[in-house]
Amino acid sequence: MASGQQARAQAAAITPGRRSSEAEAASPGERVRALFGGHRLSPAQRRIAQFLTDHLTEAAFLSITELAERVGVSQPSVTRFASSLGFSGYPALREALQPIALSAVAGAPGEGEEQHRNELQSAIDAEIENLTSLRRALGDPDRIVSLGRELARSVPLTVVGLRISVSLAEYFAYAARRIHPDVRVVTRGGSVAFDGLLQAREAGGTWVLAFAMPRHAKETLAVVRAARGVGLRVALITDLALGPLADEADEVFTAGTGSRLVFDSYAAPGVLSAGILQAMADADPERTQTRLEKYEHAADQHDFFLDD
Repeated sequence: MASGQQARAQAAAITPGRRSSEAEAASPGERVRALFGGHRLSPAQRRIAQFLTDHLTEAAFLSITELAERVGVSQPSVTRFASSLGFSGYPALREALQPIALSAVAGAPGEGEEQHRNELQSAIDAEIENLTSLRRALGDPDRIVSLGRELARSVPLTVVGLRISVSLAEYFAYAARRIHPDVRVVTRGGSVAFDGLLQAREAGGTWVLAFAMPRHAKETLAVVRAARGVGLRVALITDLALGPLADEADEVFTAGTGSRLVFDSYAAPGVLSAGILQAMADADPERTQTRLEKYEHAADQHDFFLDD
């Protein structure tokens, strides 16, 4: 049986100007079932999926409380269902369902521009949905402001990212070093990770910022547990609000990943990372200004950059 990534490689082939005629002809019900396909659902989750399929035009506009009551499950069950499908939460799933529901009301599988989108455009649209969900979640920035303050105070600050999450961890650490005096990166698991975490704690560090993007590695969970074991607190940036990784973290910030192409894209986690960096900079403005000025002086002295 082909893996999920293999299936995506076949389904996401880039076509010029439009989707295949088979995709264009898909009915709203088929499009909804495609969202659920390939996922192992629990009995309660299958009930939710069936209700959404049978009552699409109504269900796509229900709140999480209303949907849970209609199906006869708990609100956390609805959240776990959305997360199991790869969405950042129920609002993101609902946003994906609503255009399908509207097309069902219109009596056609797709109308206007939607019918002519290619796979790259569809992938970008999905990322726009992730960013919209993130924007809504950050309507109250107090949690990020508070985390930025804690990370700024943690000297050293350890940033963790294994496997596919290495790129996000490296980006964050590269930028954080401009405004923070001691940033350490862990990109390998096992005893190497444990050594780094223990040294950071003994040096006075209090926090770890960990990135965990799908597919979620068992070694990431082991590193998070090791961090907690040596006395470090853990802030986690991931796509799922529930699960073993989230259970082990002190703070969890979720951002959806783009999964329409062969390899995931990370628009929302990238913006969330930049927001946390901003909060760190704001937490100690004098230190931030001093360090940025020193860096600019070094960049000019050693001629780091091209004159654009």
